[in-house]
Amino acid sequence: MPRNPSTGVYSKPAGTTPSVGQIIDPVPWNALTTDLGNEITNSLPRDGSAPMISPLKIASGTVSAPGIGFASVPQTGLYLKGGGLLGFTQNGVDIAFGRASVYAAKSGDYTALATDDNAVLRFTAAATLTLTAAATLAANWVITVIADGGDVTVDPNGAETIDGASTLVIPNGNSAFIVCGGSAFFTDKVLTRLLAKADSSAVGSFVDGLLLSNNASNPNTHIDFAAGSARSGSSFVSNASSFTKRINGTWAVGTGNGALDTGSVAASATYFAYALRKNSDLSFDVVFSTSATIGGVTTTLLTGYTIVKCIGVVLTNSSSNIRAFFMFPNDEYQFVTPIIDAANIATGLAGALLALTVPNGVKSKAKLRFMFNSPSTTNSVLVHDPAKGALVAGGGDQGGVAGTPQVASGFSVGNGDIWTNTSRQVRHVAGAAGALWVFNDGFTFSCGRTA
Repeated sequence: MPRNPSTGVYSKPAGTTPSVGQIIDPVPWNALTTDLGNEITNSLPRDGSAPMISPLKIASGTVSAPGIGFASVPQTGLYLKGGGLLGFTQNGVDIAFGRASVYAAKSGDYTALATDDNAVLRFTAAATLTLTAAATLAANWVITVIADGGDVTVDPNGAETIDGASTLVIPNGNSAFIVCGGSAFFTDKVLTRLLAKADSSAVGSFVDGLLLSNNASNPNTHIDFAAGSARSGSSFVSNASSFTKRINGTWAVGTGNGALDTGSVAASATYFAYALRKNSDLSFDVVFSTSATIGGVTTTLLTGYTIVKCIGVVLTNSSSNIRAFFMFPNDEYQFVTPIIDAANIATGLAGALLALTVPNGVKSKAKLRFMFNSPSTTNSVLVHDPAKGALVAGGGDQGGVAGTPQVASGFSVGNGDIWTNTSRQVRHVAGAAGALWVFNDGFTFSCGRTA
């Protein structure tokens, strides 16, 4: 072929350049015309009537003069970048495209590299994702992280931050889209909005679940909390599984660890249980305090946590052990063994206060049973909330909870749910001298459960 296949230059066959008066040899001239016909056939028609049948080789071009351009906009088209990469230019400006998204599953800790740009990493277990230095990854580097088997902690390099914090915890079942800014990392804030949605959109105060019970293995020192959630105003926290804390140790994060806000466990004491929410990842925990109010809880050990709401109470006995109890969904507590809070105590017209085994510092409704004895053939005893003042026992006055049968020194029984004052006391009074027994089956201390 006269056309050089490497350069595309056409050269005429020898003997096809005659001089004046020379007789033309038909052999080379016939070869020339045949060759010209072949080369015309082998050319690409401008009207597009025929396609290329071999690869098309074009000039490499530059960003301002692409190898393939357009007649009307010659600076827009394709060119060859360094390293054999294909470049796109628009009006002389290079157009960058993101890397193709690549999926990878991870079952443990991992360090994200520059080659992970635009990757989707799905973690199937709790893990830490360490980010290479932002300057190395460079601005516009992005990654999507899915927590699908445990919480994933995203830890930037050194003192670098993500959304202004030293780390980001992606709770199990959530995901985050992370962007490198060249010196720090940011997310699209979707995760933040999802986790904060309950706080920003819901109102009210309640406890759902989170029932307390003595731990089966360590009933004297450990309390189990059932799964559930708690809200107070704009603060909300939830826990999907059983959680255990112990009162014979100061507070430490996590199930099975100590729970006291300060000091050591005391005898015959009241310990209020407060739901905690960790500010960084909204996880659940519990602290016990003798304070009946959130404001009285010692917070020295609770840095990074918000006290959400009181969710229950436990009482200790004279040996500093947790009293055995059952708890019901309406905030009712029943002692496994009824407590005798009064045995054959004197009662009469003057009346007196009686301290019960119920929470201290708050009003509660005690579940009481009574036994009454009097030498008078007609007599009754009244036990009531001290807030009602000095009530008078008797059928012609404010009644009673138990009365003597029409036999001197006989016994009668009764029962009632009686509100106490904040010092654990009720008031008892009788129409005449007598003796009173009080049996305590438990109490109701309201934390907001309605079931």
